[in-house]
Amino acid sequence: MKIIGQVFLVILSIAYPLLWYYGREHGAFFWLAAAMCALWLIRAAIQKTRAQQAVSLLLATFFGAVILFRRPDSMYWYPVAVNLLMLAVFGASLFAKQTLIERLARLQDPDLPPEGVRYTRRVTQIWCGFFIFNAATSALLAFSDRHDWWALYTGIISYVLMGTLFAGEWIYRKVVLKV
Repeated sequence: MKIIGQVFLVILSIAYPLLWYYGREHGAFFWLAAAMCALWLIRAAIQKTRAQQAVSLLLATFFGAVILFRRPDSMYWYPVAVNLLMLAVFGASLFAKQTLIERLARLQDPDLPPEGVRYTRRVTQIWCGFFIFNAATSALLAFSDRHDWWALYTGIISYVLMGTLFAGEWIYRKVVLKV
């Protein structure tokens, strides 16, 4: 049940911009907002850490408020909220003993050398820049009332950019750094 809920949330989150764009004129507001709220509440209940629970509850609260105040136009701000939360998570790790990327790298190499630590810090900073860019672009498109561009960017282009950044870093690490 736990895995099914997580998979469904990932799929619904990825499809969210396109579902909202195509469904907004056909009564999708309530059911999509309710489904997202319920899935984030379920995710909050199954998270391992308080920080993960807090993020999940914040997103559930976002959708709860959207429903409560009956503000369909607020649905365009979900991608902005997710990017700002990701920025907060990655950015906060820059002030911790280990960055988020370093912790992930240490799963494969527990004895990460100092140059690896510096590299993972830089990669974390790059991801922070990506989340700033992505949040700003999503916000500008939400403000512009160009809902077709918003759906295209948040539903397709941002994922292509994210995949390109992820793959580019992996290729750089494997080919250039030979790690």
